[in-house]
Amino acid sequence: MENNGMPVVKFFSGKKVPVELHKVRIVQKLHLKTIEERYKAISEAGYNTFLLNTSDIFLDMLTDSGTNAMSDNQLASMMQADDAYAGSQSFYRMESALRDVFGKHYVLPAHQGRAAENIISQAFISEGDAIPMNYHFTTTKAHMELNGGTIFEIYTDEALKIKSTNPFKGNIDLVKLNDLIAQYGPERIPFIRMEASTNLIGGQPFSMQNMRDVKAIAEKHGIILILDASLIGENAYFIKMRETGYSNMPVKEILREMCSLSDIVYFSSRKVSSTRGGGICTNNKDLYMKMRDLVPLYEGFLTYGGMSVREIEAMAVGLYETTDDTVISQSPSFIAFAVDEIDKLGIPVVTPAGALGCHIDAKSFLEHIPQSEYPAGALAAALFIASGCRGMERGTISSVRDENGKDVLADVELLRLAFPRRVFTLSQTMFLIDRVNWLYQHRKLIGGLRFVEEPPVLRFFLGRLEPVGDWPSKLIKKYKEDFGDSL
Repeated sequence: MENNGMPVVKFFSGKKVPVELHKVRIVQKLHLKTIEERYKAISEAGYNTFLLNTSDIFLDMLTDSGTNAMSDNQLASMMQADDAYAGSQSFYRMESALRDVFGKHYVLPAHQGRAAENIISQAFISEGDAIPMNYHFTTTKAHMELNGGTIFEIYTDEALKIKSTNPFKGNIDLVKLNDLIAQYGPERIPFIRMEASTNLIGGQPFSMQNMRDVKAIAEKHGIILILDASLIGENAYFIKMRETGYSNMPVKEILREMCSLSDIVYFSSRKVSSTRGGGICTNNKDLYMKMRDLVPLYEGFLTYGGMSVREIEAMAVGLYETTDDTVISQSPSFIAFAVDEIDKLGIPVVTPAGALGCHIDAKSFLEHIPQSEYPAGALAAALFIASGCRGMERGTISSVRDENGKDVLADVELLRLAFPRRVFTLSQTMFLIDRVNWLYQHRKLIGGLRFVEEPPVLRFFLGRLEPVGDWPSKLIKKYKEDFGDSL
């Protein structure tokens, strides 16, 4: 049966298991290579999972960005695409969907979420500005700092607790927000940003009440509120499941209420509607005009914004699917299942389960590795060697260096295992859990990493590392002892 849209059934044994509420009609071949081949692949990739070739990967859990499975209706919609540089009917269908789903009249297209961040940063941020938010994202931080702003993460005390029962660890701390406004003055705060849901600290959502409270503070001081809606469907779903007064409200209505509290909504379509692209929406014409002329300069004309018209058509359909309770519940239910099973094994994992993926606490998992040797990156490499599953480091490799060239140590060291919508099966999830468990039992064999090639900006994308010592060989030897010739 379904519980508030969550596809979970209770087996006769008492076990609760997520059930895929879709049927598979098109498949893509996967590869599960030998451990020697996996070791060779991660070595050639400089121990950076971003640089792996997908032909070497079994389960690609790097991200949900652009990797969600599109529906039959999305694929069908692409056949009606109107190929035009300006005035495409595809854009107007997408515009109509955005107005309906987000409740915002003015729409600016962009080729993806970080492009929208660039437009917003250039339009509103000046040198010396302070930007409060519940937590930063890597590209958000880069764009806003490049335009002279300083980011202030004013999360609550619960946000960084790995094991917690707090349902809304993505909330903004209201006392810290008021203090920051008093310190800088509202004239130096161009906007407040709320991310739904906080990517870098475990996909944790914020509550509707917290957003209302933040909006009241913003209005009092004449500050605009900007919503990063890339995972707004999941945040709305968690509000439905966890916040008093919303259990009987459809996700579509919760989502519209969230958007009504924001002055600007921007998003990555790679997340919110399973296609490439992004956009910015507002009901304020003055705000729209401040951003409008930057779109042709950086993205393309106002009716395509760097996207193909086929992607625009699929985005329109995907936006509506994001408001479907059954569709939006699929990924969170699989994440919750993985988190629950891993937690039962005594493995440190972020709780409660959030959006986007299962987040392993690498700092506790590999407590013998100092942060200066990048435990989250080491765990990502070790998991690939042991399983062929590609996760993403969300720790100090994803951070930066200070003016003295020293690492700015991340608040948390997480290995993110993303669950794109409608992509993985239960047996694949069980395989992942098994290999994580095996690694945990032999965690002392894993060592650290060090950079051998380090880009100055967003180093986690293209940087190359090497192991500190010969720990991969020891890990492989133990794997062969336990699994033999099994993949």
